[in-house]
Amino acid sequence: MRIRHFAYVSLMALVLAGCNDALESTTQVDLSKVKNKVEEPLPPRILSEIAAKGMDRNSPIMIRIFKEEGALEIWKAKTDNRFDKIADYKICAWSGRLGPKVKQGDRQAPEGFYNLTRANLNPNSKYYLAINTGFPNKYDAVNGRSGTDLMIHGACSSSGCYSMTDEQVLQIYAFARDAFKGGQSTVQLQAFPFRMTAENMVKHRMSPNIEFWNMLKVGYDNFEVTKRPPEVNVCEKKYVFNQQSANGDFNPAGKCPEMSTPPALTAALASYGKTYDMAYAKAMKQFDGMAWYDPSEAERKAVVAKQRKGHDIAYAPTGTSLEAGRMVKIADLEDMMASKTATTIAANAAPGSTPATAAIPAKTAEVAIVDPATVPVPTPSPLAPQSAMATAFAPVEQPESIEVASKKPFWKFWAKD
Repeated sequence: MRIRHFAYVSLMALVLAGCNDALESTTQVDLSKVKNKVEEPLPPRILSEIAAKGMDRNSPIMIRIFKEEGALEIWKAKTDNRFDKIADYKICAWSGRLGPKVKQGDRQAPEGFYNLTRANLNPNSKYYLAINTGFPNKYDAVNGRSGTDLMIHGACSSSGCYSMTDEQVLQIYAFARDAFKGGQSTVQLQAFPFRMTAENMVKHRMSPNIEFWNMLKVGYDNFEVTKRPPEVNVCEKKYVFNQQSANGDFNPAGKCPEMSTPPALTAALASYGKTYDMAYAKAMKQFDGMAWYDPSEAERKAVVAKQRKGHDIAYAPTGTSLEAGRMVKIADLEDMMASKTATTIAANAAPGSTPATAAIPAKTAEVAIVDPATVPVPTPSPLAPQSAMATAFAPVEQPESIEVASKKPFWKFWAKD
């Protein structure tokens, strides 16, 4: 009897996991009873937690996304103007692989720092509700990246967007709506490939995107130290964070003006950097000769399909890179790359032949290797060298005439409490 009960509980856990929801108790909403989705209030449980954390219902928010684990987090300002996480959700579907969006049609979901205004909210989306990510931002535009209508939306279906369940996006939309009602002018969206810990940076050190990710990590570190959204600017085609300029504007394509970092922030980052450097050295020893294999979208979907086999679940999540990826020997990655290159050359030489990736086993497709000697060591300094590398995506949303957000965040870190 106890065994049968355990089996039943396990089955129910799997079904709930299939809904891909991190906080199931906060998103159990009967949508048929929602009379006005645009004005639907946050549930009492979340409102109680907001009060318990010393937050105001309409205080500012920030959104963080971590592709690898498929997580979307809502952070909210407390009375001391520092942010604390108030909710997190598992992303139901996202397309492509780890890495930034580069061009229309590459199926990549954006990575970077984006400012969202009230105009980015779309109450009339075909995907229940939607929030435009603001891609391309100034950094994307000056680096020639293209794509339109990249959203956070419902319906659990994505081709370049971050798609949630309808119940999830109902809450995410409500968080943003309430913050704008409270006077917040821009909500910062931070979209990362993964949590930029020392261990993760070591695991992904062989990626062709590592230079771009090192640049994003500077902004990541600034938030970790201050627990406030960093002020983001672009100059010399790169992101710069929490930089003061006394004699010039930030021109995305032009030379950076003379910049300085607030002394208190410099000291805090230095302390953070010492701890990070020790953790990085430890991780390098732990993963010596190993690197992370980043799975394809098809591989992620295959893992989900295997988990869901025999169960009738409404949503179709694409799964996480953590579930489908793995650490492998660097030599094996090099062999995979060599195999892919040879197959691609053969396919291009024979018109009408099968696409290159179709002839390669799933685990060998689209792996890129770089020389370890050329990989820069991550640094927490806000003035570290920063430049972009590429990979890429296509939107699932039809054009919705949503104004792209811009302008700087609603406060500066160095403002007095």
